Order: sequence, then structure tokens, then C-alpha cells
Amino acid sequence: MGEPNILLTRIDNRLIHGQVATQWNGTLGANLILVANDKVAKDKVRQGLMDMAAPAGVQTRYFSIQKTIEIIHKASPRQKIFMVVENPQDALKLAEGGVPIKKLNIGNMHMSEGKRQVATTVAVDEADVDAFKKLKEMGVQLVIQRVPTTPVEDEKKLFQ
Repeated sequence: MGEPNILLTRIDNRLIHGQVATQWNGTLGANLILVANDKVAKDKVRQGLMDMAAPAGVQTRYFSIQKTIEIIHKASPRQKIFMVVENPQDALKLAEGGVPIKKLNIGNMHMSEGKRQVATTVAVDEADVDAFKKLKEMGVQLVIQRVPTTPVEDEKKLFQ
């Protein structure tokens, strides 16, 4: 099995939206945006809405976490993959399942009950911090960056 050509994996609880579609994909040059999310994999309405936000000429796929683990290594080398997940726990499940995540862009994790704001657009709770620690131990590079034109924030913020 070959190594899939994953250009970047991003945590964004909005998944595919304008920022992802235009700025990130424009910088990366991906020809496939893969959303790995159990809920969205079953939700044709949300998939349709995200397809409207995806750039022209870029394919989209909506797979469950398990299906992503099972088929990612079958991806063609021609597929330049931009993978988007909703939270660090999903990224961890993918990595533990053998998906080669080398760099994890932490883009958007909204503030909600029980979370604390640690970066411009990132709020975490203890479960998030634990997942980030495990990912870091696995050798995944953690990068907090909202869009490609904004400065990278210090990853240590995730663990404060």
C-alpha cells in the first residue's frame, strides 16, 4: 500500500466553508477535500451545503472516521488530499488507525461550555488537551493557524 498524498490535515469545527475552500485550498493546491466525520458521512444535506463552498474543480469526499482509516491507503498518488476533521479526538483516532498525519493545522475550535480560549480561534477542554498530547507523542507537528496569511501561534498555548 502506498502512502496517501495528504498535503495537510486541519481541525475546523465548521469543516468545509469559505476560509477552507478559498484560502487554505488555494495555498495547498489540493484536488480533493476529504471530510472525515461520522455525522457528516451520513448527512447528505450538510454534504450538499459543503459542496457549494468547495472550490470549482476540487472533489469532495465525506467519510466516517473508520472508513477513512480503511481506505486512505488506497488513494491514488495523483490525489492531493486536504483532510478536514472536526476535533482533535477525530484526528487522534485517524492517526492511531494508521492514517499518516504528519502536520495538524489547528484552525477553528469554537468556545463552548467547559472550554477555555487558548488562541485566537481555539478553545480547548481537557479531552482536547489529552488528544493533542497523544498526537504530539506520536510525532505529529501541531500548528495553530487560522488562515495561511495569519501568523502561526505558539503550540504551547494548547497545553496551558
